[in-house]
Amino acid sequence: MQDQPSALELLQAVRSFIQDQAIPRLEGRAAFHARIAVNVLAIVERGLEHGPTHDATERERLEALLGRTGSLDELNRELCRRIRGGELDLDTPGLARHLRETTMAKLAVDQPRYAAYRRATGEPE
Repeated sequence: MQDQPSALELLQAVRSFIQDQAIPRLEGRAAFHARIAVNVLAIVERGLEHGPTHDATERERLEALLGRTGSLDELNRELCRRIRGGELDLDTPGLARHLRETTMAKLAVDQPRYAAYRRATGEPE
């Protein structure tokens, strides 16, 4: 297995090349698609960088909320089942906090420039 460069570093290099070298030379539809590619690569970068931590904290919150262990997928399916079945609602201690923190973690990866996210985190818009 190769240690260097990491997958994150490779993605950053490709994104930087497209952003700094290719896009300035492109026009119209090709430039638009290149900007989309830059955004996709940035999402993947943030996912690699922050995803494991976000997943671990989400799993911890779910285990505490549901009183059981399991994979993140299993716990999320159980959470949905309990909400659908009326066992959990926004009055359930910890549920609203969990939903908000999970949403904020997803936005941090997918849309960190989203105005509502920036307001919620206290970042300038």
